[in-house]
Parts: sequence; structure tokens; C-alpha cells
Amino acid sequence: MEIKNGGQLKALIMYFSATGNTEKVAHAIRNALEKKKVTLTFFKVTEAAEEELYDYDLVFLGSPSIQWLPAKPVLSYIEEKHKLHGKRGDIKLYAPNIPGKSAVVFCTYAGPHTGISEATTAGKYMGQFFEHIGFEVAREWYIVGEIHGSDEASTMGKLGDIRGRPNKQDLAQVENDVSQLVRSILAL
Repeated sequence: MEIKNGGQLKALIMYFSATGNTEKVAHAIRNALEKKKVTLTFFKVTEAAEEELYDYDLVFLGSPSIQWLPAKPVLSYIEEKHKLHGKRGDIKLYAPNIPGKSAVVFCTYAGPHTGISEATTAGKYMGQFFEHIGFEVAREWYIVGEIHGSDEASTMGKLGDIRGRPNKQDLAQVENDVSQLVRSILAL
């Protein structure tokens, strides 16, 4: 899919998934980007250390929310990349946006105690990394996912019965959201 400057829109998807919920979302994002003919690279975050983020127009980073933060592999990735970008001088006061660089953070959560509030801190944390290196955070997506191995937390928490989520409807919504995002980027 071409962008206004005549090039090809390049996307990177990185994620960590402890139980498969975040992986399902990452694959839904991948499916939507493939349908839009976007050039994409797909990695588990533990395999993405050498990727140069500035090589991409659109970067997706996903994690489950674990105790209000991204999972440890995502935290480690962000810490290492933040150090690298700091040493290179990429992090500037006022965090100016670099034209044509956008990021999406996505977070799966169960929210058994306080709902989506248990996930927004994780999403904001991931988003801050991208803003610091000059990416516009185009979207933050929070997707409900069951707590595998805990029927009580997956049925009696604040969100009610979330067994089987993210389900087909959740993933279809993710694909729709990706399609809308790509259209909006191409319209710029």
C-alpha cells in the first residue's frame, strides 16, 4: 500500500503473549495489514531487539497487562531501546514528532478488580516510550482477554463472564480498527 510520498507503507508488529490472548490480537492486526497490502514485519518482542524502529512508518507493540504494567519482556525491550535511543541522541526535549512515524500500543486485560483501569497504565507506559523517540501514538487499543486457569476471575470479575475472549467479534473489531487506521494514515 503506497503512502503519499510514493513509497510503500511499512509496518512492524511486536508483541509478547503469556497465554495466547495478545498473540491472537497480533495475528488479527497482521491479517488486516496483509489485506491492505502493507509491507510488514512480525516478531515476538523477544526476537525484535535488533529492529530499527525508524525503518517503519507504523509500529505496533502489544502486551498483556500484568499488575498494571506491560509484561516483563516488553518492559525489558522498552528499557533497552530507550537506552539505545538516549545514547544516539534521538530523545529530545519537548519530544517532537517525526513526520510519518506512528505507533499503536495494544494491551489485553481481564480487569477482574477495576476493569479497563487495570490496563490503561500499561498502554500509557508503552505509548510514552514511542512519544519519547518521536513517534505519534496514533491509537491505544485495550482488548478484553480471559484469565486462563482461573474460572473465578474469568466469570466473576468486574467485566463479568469473559471466557473465550478475545473472541471472533473482538478480533473482527481489531481488524476493522486497523483498516480504519491505515486509511487515515494514507489520507494524510
